[in-house]
This record gives sequence, C-alpha cells and structure tokens, in this order.
Amino acid sequence: MQQDSTSLNGGEYPACGALTTGFVFRIENPATVYYLQKMGRTGCLTTLAVSKANESDGSGPWYARAISLLFSSSNTPLIPALAYGAAVLWSIAVILLMGFSHDWWGLAVVLMLMASRLCNIIVIRRRAKPDWFGALEPGKKGDLLVLLSQDRWVRIKGDVDHLKAVTSGQWLRDQHMIKSWATALATLVVYLAAALVSNVTQFGKILILALLGGSVGLLALTNSMTETLMMHGYVVKHVETSQKYERRLHLAEQLIKETGRDDWAIQMGMISRKTNSEGTMEQRPVVM
Repeated sequence: MQQDSTSLNGGEYPACGALTTGFVFRIENPATVYYLQKMGRTGCLTTLAVSKANESDGSGPWYARAISLLFSSSNTPLIPALAYGAAVLWSIAVILLMGFSHDWWGLAVVLMLMASRLCNIIVIRRRAKPDWFGALEPGKKGDLLVLLSQDRWVRIKGDVDHLKAVTSGQWLRDQHMIKSWATALATLVVYLAAALVSNVTQFGKILILALLGGSVGLLALTNSMTETLMMHGYVVKHVETSQKYERRLHLAEQLIKETGRDDWAIQMGMISRKTNSEGTMEQRPVVM
C-alpha cells in the first residue's frame, strides 16, 4: 500500500489555530492528519506533545545498526517490534521451505513480491526527505489546536520548530519520472507474480497464502499498537485525553481563558463578534 500513502488522511485537511499567536492555517501533512484522526476522540480534547527523536548516531556494534534500520527506538514499543520482526522471520522461513522442497516457481514468486516491496520502500524513503518547514524560530514554544471531523479536537504542544516539522511543508515529495517508472515496475512485478503462481506446487501455494495472510495480520498489529508518530526526526506522542465537553463552546471558553486571547477562536469559527449599540465589537459565542 506504499503507493497509496498520500491518501492516508481520507482527503481531510483540518483547520489548525496557533493559541500563542492567533494564526490559523491547515495541516497539509497526510500522515500527521491520519495520526490525529487515530488519536482523537469525539467530543474530547486530546493533548499531544512533540519532541526531538533520540535516534542512534550510527555508532555501536553492527547488529545494533542493523536493527536500527528496521525499528525506531523512539516510537516503537516492544510488542509491535516483535510483531514486525515475526513478519520478517516468517518470510525467511517460507523462503527456506520453498528451497528445501525444490519449489523454484514458488521461490521465484516470493522473491518477486519482495523485490516489488523493496522498490516501493526505496521510492518512499527518497520521497520522504525533509524539504521546507518555514523560517526557524529557535527557543519559541508553540501550542496548536486542531479541529478534526466528527468533532474531534486535538491540542499539540512543543517547540515551534518541532511543530512546523510535523505539520507544515510536504511529507512526500512529488514523484518524478524515474520514481514513477520504479513504482509502475513494482506494480507490474506484482501482476506477473500473480500470473505465475499457477505454476507453484500445492504446498507452495499454501505457504504463499500463509505468508501473505500472516504478514498482513502482523503488520496490522504493529500499526494498531504503535501510538507514537515519527515524522522527519521528531516524535509526536499522546499525553492525555480530557473528559467529554457538552459543547464545543465550553472548550473554546476554557482555552480562551487559559491563553488570554480569542483571535484564533474567531478565525476558526468557534466564536464570533458583533457590534453593540455603542458601535464597539463584543464577543458572541457560537453555540454548538
């Protein structure tokens, strides 16, 4: 599914207000929006924190460097890491069984599927290199409020530069000619493998079916149990989820009182202003 990664957010680009400056914009990063959708709860304010990832500097024994290529110690808990490792070992076991049973067609099909996956991974990694996050603002603290669909409200705290890295810019750069050819070739290889699977022995077909089903299941387990997002070298993690609010207005009033400003709430449509009889502007809540 690597080629569908840019549609993770389901077409949603939620409004986001900076509680410290009053600016309002939209989050354009599909992966971040998908993570916020996953962590948000209807009628509740979910608080997240952004920090710098503690990644390995490339030193240490060879096996530690090899493991760091598969797993990120900053956002991968033990059980998801074991599930992902089991999927890798499962593939190796199937390859060995294919070789011992001399099922060369089955081995070729498995290797073709692995080659297609490797091609997609290489393209994704090259597209995911950071490009633009706006001007640096070292030392400044940020506080964002995100209004998601289904009345899910998420608050993200951290340094301004860290917040920019996970919310602004382009997550995956556009595919150029060579990358497009590579992904098209990977898709063609999958179709070719499906066409050749009829030549595989019955035992080999059972192994391939078990490999595909088991890999999908283990990968789903890994994704569902990983509750921390790694984005461009920064980690976004869940801090707390508040109790449900009876109205969105109550949330707005609480945050306005905490931050001491309401311009962000006005621009996001959480409250409005009207002119009174004296010709001055007064705050008028939007009841929901």
